[in-house]
Amino acid sequence: MRNILDFPASFDPPACIVTLDRNYRSTKPILDAANAVIGEAAERFTKDLWTERTSEEKPRLVTIWDDTAQANYIADRVLEEREAGTPMKQQAVLFRASHHSGTLEVELTRRNIPFVKFGGLKFLDSAHVKDVLALLRFAQNPRDRIAGFRVLQLLPGVGPTSARRVLDTMGENAHPFEALKDIKAPQRSGEAWMGFVNTLTALGSHQVGWPGEIAAVRYWYEPHLERLHEDASTRLADLVQLEQIAGGYPSREKFLTELTLDPPDATSDQAGVPLLDEDYLILSTIHSAKGQEWKNVFVMNVVDGCIPSDLATGEKDDIEEERRLLYVAMTRAKDSLDIMVPQRFYVHGQHSRGDRHVYASRTRFIDRDMLSLFEAVSWPVVKPEDQARQEAVKSVRIDMAARLRGMWS
Repeated sequence: MRNILDFPASFDPPACIVTLDRNYRSTKPILDAANAVIGEAAERFTKDLWTERTSEEKPRLVTIWDDTAQANYIADRVLEEREAGTPMKQQAVLFRASHHSGTLEVELTRRNIPFVKFGGLKFLDSAHVKDVLALLRFAQNPRDRIAGFRVLQLLPGVGPTSARRVLDTMGENAHPFEALKDIKAPQRSGEAWMGFVNTLTALGSHQVGWPGEIAAVRYWYEPHLERLHEDASTRLADLVQLEQIAGGYPSREKFLTELTLDPPDATSDQAGVPLLDEDYLILSTIHSAKGQEWKNVFVMNVVDGCIPSDLATGEKDDIEEERRLLYVAMTRAKDSLDIMVPQRFYVHGQHSRGDRHVYASRTRFIDRDMLSLFEAVSWPVVKPEDQARQEAVKSVRIDMAARLRGMWS
């Protein structure tokens, strides 16, 4: 390697032009859409980016029914792209807040699609979700000592020694749940012990029925959640989401089996990172994605209330920061960008099979004038035979309504 002093005094080094507005990663259609979003900012902190990477593929604005459909769409597309030769490591799912990915994480786990999450704990690895699942596992199999050991120590005044004593007694009896009723309450457990016994025996005898069982577990767990965690309200929202997800499974056994969960014996919330030579999908908050790039990017929940967050709509500066976050998310994509727009979100505080919901609207940051920059996609695609069936049903309903009116005319 030559030192600059080795060159003659008359040597003029080649001019080096540095441009801060060139984007080397994204295609022109992606940048056109991103520039349009940031172009509406009250104050411009970012130049319009340009690129030499041409493409005929516009970013997709994907309208889907709800959070479950969103998870299925992303999982399907990721697998399709992998089959087409794009490793999962070159694909990323971005979201405004860590808890937005809960339903997707469950679907990925169910399909055995490996993933790593940045900017928050994995949904199924968080302590409060593990606690609830541990009680379900213990009710499903009262000889599961790992699950029982975790659950018992949630009770006040119950430590490792007391927990082992209870598990030993249950394990020695042919009818573990009946044996539990006769066990003397550990000192300092107070009324919590009887609540635990009643809940576990009810679950063990299937008195409640699925999916009401997970609602019963959440009800039992709430006071322990408030006692153990300062951010109880945030964690409770995760459990409500878990309850909604569980409603999509026909039974407790199917729910626990398809999640293929590791035994919930970890004392840390941190999830392990796969080996570098493994292939896995990237899940990340937008904040944690700054400076990163991927071939394919999916941005979840691009609706008012999520982007911008409903907590950031009070001040003008907050709104502009949310706009900038969407811009950051869009410009992480190199070749392919899917902007996800769910139509409805379920209302908390209802039965897990309840259908009360609120409708969502596309983020205010993508207005009508920008729609030509996107490819509009609705998913799932209605097949012609399904469309014909829907029209036939509609026709029958109309005829029936006419007949009823005729009866009174």
